[in-house]
Amino acid sequence: MATPRKYEADRSDGSDIDTASAQEPSFAAQLRKTLNTIPAYTWYAVPSGTLTFVNEQYADYLGLAKNDPLRSGVETDVPWDTHIELVHPDDHEETLRVGAACNRTGTAGQAAFRIRNSEGTYRWFLSRLEPLRASDGTLLYWIGINLDIEELKRAEEQRRTAEEKMREQEMELRHILDFAPQLVGVYGANRERLHVNRIALDYLGLSLEKWRQTAEHGAFVHPDDLASERDHFDRARSSGSAYELELRLRNGDGTYRWFLARSNPVRDDKGQIRRWYVTCTDIEDRKRAEEKLHQENVALREEIDRTSMFEEIIGTSPALQTVLSRISKVAPTDSTVLITGETGTGKELVARAIHRRSNRASRAFVSVNCAAIPRDLITSELFGHEKGAFTGAMQRRQGRFELADGGTIFLDEVGELLPDTQVALLRVLQEREFERVGGTQSISVDVRIVAATNRDLKAAVASGEFREDLYYRLNVFPLELPPLRARRGDIPLLVEYFIDRYGRKAGKNIRSVDKKTLQLLQSYPWPGNIRELQNVIERSVVVCETPIFAVDESWLSQQSHQRSGGKLYLSQKLAAKEKEVIEEALRESQGRVAGPSGAAAKLGIVRSTLESKIQSLKINKKLFKTKPQK
Repeated sequence: MATPRKYEADRSDGSDIDTASAQEPSFAAQLRKTLNTIPAYTWYAVPSGTLTFVNEQYADYLGLAKNDPLRSGVETDVPWDTHIELVHPDDHEETLRVGAACNRTGTAGQAAFRIRNSEGTYRWFLSRLEPLRASDGTLLYWIGINLDIEELKRAEEQRRTAEEKMREQEMELRHILDFAPQLVGVYGANRERLHVNRIALDYLGLSLEKWRQTAEHGAFVHPDDLASERDHFDRARSSGSAYELELRLRNGDGTYRWFLARSNPVRDDKGQIRRWYVTCTDIEDRKRAEEKLHQENVALREEIDRTSMFEEIIGTSPALQTVLSRISKVAPTDSTVLITGETGTGKELVARAIHRRSNRASRAFVSVNCAAIPRDLITSELFGHEKGAFTGAMQRRQGRFELADGGTIFLDEVGELLPDTQVALLRVLQEREFERVGGTQSISVDVRIVAATNRDLKAAVASGEFREDLYYRLNVFPLELPPLRARRGDIPLLVEYFIDRYGRKAGKNIRSVDKKTLQLLQSYPWPGNIRELQNVIERSVVVCETPIFAVDESWLSQQSHQRSGGKLYLSQKLAAKEKEVIEEALRESQGRVAGPSGAAAKLGIVRSTLESKIQSLKINKKLFKTKPQK
């Protein structure tokens, strides 16, 4: 072994050690003994780079013979890079580079490499090379410590392999998601935005990076659905369970569509939620169909609730049979029907009978009372509106014509329509299409129109209140319903029908009708027609305490008295007086019914009531119009 240079170091007590040449062999022995006790693979080399010693643990690993010089610390002339064949070939370059750098600079260094053991296999080590110097800075030895990092390297390799596999799987999953027909999003445990598929980006009109940067939760959810969506997620995060809900998502153009959102958690090996996968399936068409069906059902229930007379048309009088004959002829056709008659004669019932006997009976029957809807809303009610068309129009709404597509729409009190609505209705009759309020797209419909009025539309046309072209479009097949006083022979049948109907509802067994009551009912003029008769019978059934049905005379708005000799009934006298008063008012207003100076205002009654009375009393308004002077 070459004689090393004088070695100086600090004692633990702070005094100096002055190691002479004669003492150096004992120091080398002490150094070897120290390195043999360290639970690591250690070695040292002289400054020239000659590997001089490896400790017992390292020597056993390398499979060195018991008399190998490296075990005893005998210095040889073989530099340390001669032992490079013990290092894995793939690690030679890095090992030699680090060793050369340490030799050149005299500073510490480290490298990770694989070393072959006695069995010919390799293990990973982290080798740390430190210079051991004398007090004057002279390099005495290189001390090396090799730490076994095989398990760490394997774990890193497994992690790296797992990460690469995960990245490959993630990339493959992203490709699969891009082909999915739904909007698919991947979120972190706390709803951090991670990934969304191509279809979703196209729908939202965003790039993936822009979507990730959208910090606001629920930024694309309809405001009306946001609270529900947050509530569902909060409960799901607490319970860790999947959930689904229906909500509206904003498109890139600012409009909304309905989606069925399903959210499923993905857990790790410890059961912790790592991801949320959300799929959104477009259900806009289904929601529209459901809404249409719902509104059709609502309309049907409204019709049933408004059926204030009876399920079937009752009567055998000639006047009624004439009407029924005309219904049977027009019902199978698609002709537009205009039903006229006094209030309470059963115009809605006849319209329903036409629909039931038509080829459209399996489709919707939609009824609209034009007089019951505010005039500024009637156009929207009939034709629908677009979102934002007017104040309060929060979303698109279908009108009654769309709901009646394929079926029948019944326009009651059609004479009350405003001029602009009359124009829109005329277009539907002529072209079978219309536009929603606030919309620009024409909507085609296949609807049969049945209209009704208690007004004299001819007179309204003459006064300029109703369009003449619309009147002729509606009046394709006119049906005039007779008042109840013109079919008195049907009154006993109607009375019997109503008594049976309301008696069963009230749980009463009424067996007969008082003769005086029947005479009273037949002699009364019934200005309210069948509706008035129905109300009187229902009220009488409620208070009836015996099996014999009777009506309190005071309930009839105008008491009727039987003829006495050749005298008129009191009701007839009252009607004659009423006619005289109305004619005088028409004369003063020059035949005009509506308006501040019209006859209705002079008499203090509403226009529709006056029109009904004019029609029932057979008054010709034209006779009172003043001809313009030439």
